[in-house]
Amino acid sequence: MATLFVVATPIGNLSDLSERAKTTLGLVQTVLCEDTRVTGKLLHHFGIRTPMMSYHQHSGDDKTKKILDLLEQGHDLALVTDAGTPGISDPGGKLVEAVVNRFEKSADKISYLRENVVRPVPGPSAVIAALSIAGVPADEFLFLGFPPNKKGRQTYFDRLALIESTAVIYESTHRIIKSLEEINKRTPSRHLVVCRELTKLHETIYRGTAAEVTAALTSTSIKGEFVIVLAPL
Repeated sequence: MATLFVVATPIGNLSDLSERAKTTLGLVQTVLCEDTRVTGKLLHHFGIRTPMMSYHQHSGDDKTKKILDLLEQGHDLALVTDAGTPGISDPGGKLVEAVVNRFEKSADKISYLRENVVRPVPGPSAVIAALSIAGVPADEFLFLGFPPNKKGRQTYFDRLALIESTAVIYESTHRIIKSLEEINKRTPSRHLVVCRELTKLHETIYRGTAAEVTAALTSTSIKGEFVIVLAPL
């Protein structure tokens, strides 16, 4: 049986790609990636010529079956996302679930007696990077990914406001201000740590309430991807 390696890739700084990740990406037969253009640049930078196959949120059951068949035929594969660790607020998670269900789960659900088809090659993660510099308790936290764009958005922020432990969410350039406004409506005094462009040239860390961070952001150019860490209530 072949192996699906779940490989973490840099969230901004290419130097963060581990030696083990480089070796793995060079040895497998195919790299499964969210966007072949993004991953292609990464592979080219390190002189890796492994063929790529796209696997993203719109990939259907036929693509999943094709990948499962490749594993069964003995093809070692690597799964990557555009940035960070696959499966963390990322469509790669559904592929890992499919592989586990097909190859690792026995009838009595005791998977440790069977061969491990999925193996991690750990590395960068925006969630963990943000928590590491947030200065808030991280022994217990809840990660909620990206807020919904429309349907379920109010319910999402209502739920977020009730979480008493540290919480972490992602947000994009175009919706960061709106999300901070939603947080301010519900918990105006809650301390936040907002990380922009982690590990990149213009990495910036904002600390304060939602209103204070909003004021700081609107006074500059709002670009990049954001991680919001909410301190415990």
